[in-house]
Amino acid sequence: MQIPEDVKEKLRQVIFLRSFRGRICALVLAVGILTSVLMRHAIMQTYEDRAVRQRTATVQNQLLVVAQHLISNNYFSTYRLEDPSFMASRQGINSELDTISNLYEGRIMIIGKSCKVIRDTYGISEGKNIISEEVVKCLRGENVTHYDKENGYIEMTIPIISSGTDGKANVVGVMLASVSNETIVSMMEVMDRNALTLVVLIIMVIVVSSILLSGVLTKPFKRVSDEIRKVKEGTSEKAISVPDYVETVHIVDAFNDLLGRMNALNDSRQEFVANVSHELKTPMTSLKVLADSLLAQNDVPAELYREFMTDMVSEIDRENRIITDLLSLVKMDKTAQEMNVVAINLNDLTELIMKRLRPIARKRDVEVVFESVRPVIAEVDEVKMTLVITNLVENAIKYNKEHGSVKVVLDADHQYFTLEVSDTGVGISSEDLPRVYERFYRADKSHSREMGGTGLGLSITRSAVLLHHGSITVKSTLSEGTTFTVKIPLNYIPGEKREEKG
Repeated sequence: MQIPEDVKEKLRQVIFLRSFRGRICALVLAVGILTSVLMRHAIMQTYEDRAVRQRTATVQNQLLVVAQHLISNNYFSTYRLEDPSFMASRQGINSELDTISNLYEGRIMIIGKSCKVIRDTYGISEGKNIISEEVVKCLRGENVTHYDKENGYIEMTIPIISSGTDGKANVVGVMLASVSNETIVSMMEVMDRNALTLVVLIIMVIVVSSILLSGVLTKPFKRVSDEIRKVKEGTSEKAISVPDYVETVHIVDAFNDLLGRMNALNDSRQEFVANVSHELKTPMTSLKVLADSLLAQNDVPAELYREFMTDMVSEIDRENRIITDLLSLVKMDKTAQEMNVVAINLNDLTELIMKRLRPIARKRDVEVVFESVRPVIAEVDEVKMTLVITNLVENAIKYNKEHGSVKVVLDADHQYFTLEVSDTGVGISSEDLPRVYERFYRADKSHSREMGGTGLGLSITRSAVLLHHGSITVKSTLSEGTTFTVKIPLNYIPGEKREEKG
């Protein structure tokens, strides 16, 4: 099915935003645009506030001058209306008011103490009374200024103050002025266009910068990806190093740890395959040598045939033990979902295993003692737990000294049970101790082959313990003895994991 181009484009956009570089671009762009818009708004607001203050101060200063003229020419007197010089002076003040009103495209009214309009530059409210909050406050000596941005004007009141005979200031009237902000608006429109052009240029610079910056910032991560790809393709096996950022160092360290574990696992697998091949080939070689020896002789006595056949059966049994142990390991490597967990009495299970192994111990004159501190009921896989106890006790018997002893102690607390198997045997050297759980590893190879060991018993034991989310530890002194301690939860909880120690 053909995917439409618009859908492809949306998918590409989503993938871009999911990438680290895309998010850096988006973040830088968003911050840049937001900063530019806020800066533009702040510039315009600052200019508008400053322009309104300047225009208000200019008009107020001119009106204060006019107010002084009003006082000095007794503008509010009514008894001199017939005086030609007074009327000429009054007409001059009215002309001055008209000039200021026309200059600022506004309106000026002179209001007496009785709130009656004496002069209106619009000529429509003279003789009327105006009672408003602003006028009343101004008659009390308070200046009031109001900027009505929506209707486009600045309104202000100026008290007209004269000095009385007693020297006190007396408010004799109010100048109510409204001036247009059209000039401010026009200038702001010009500034807004210039600011918009500047913002567009800044955004373009931010876009280019964000793309370049994101490329530079994400370059170390690309190097990490390239180095990992080389390891994946097999062209490089060495540890990678990208110390540009703390984050890349953490990623690289984690990958190098994983790579080290993978290499160790690969080496272990190769060694395991080599060991398996060697261990399986050795009995077959012995069988072939024995068979060839028989075929090369004529008139072979029956006793010699019996001797050779006995040796061949021994080699076949050895081959069978290796295969059986290998199959056990394969089963142990499967997931814990195959655990057949039931609540069993570990005291009875251990005693049963001791009963089976005591004949082997008697042949080697080894005393086996089982000490049960308290009754233990635990949720375990009976088959796997039998392998654990059997392998540990059988090893303690096989690798013991003549007239030696093996002690098995079973104990428990409210959460775990512990099984301790100690012997008075040959012990394990400190160099060999860390490798006792490795498959096919034998600390004493000649003695192990003599005892019929395959080198898989402890590996099987460790796997069984880990499947129960338990731990296994070992302490040993060469020529003095070895002690294995198994610690497993009484209640089996699927999903938990524990690491063995020592």
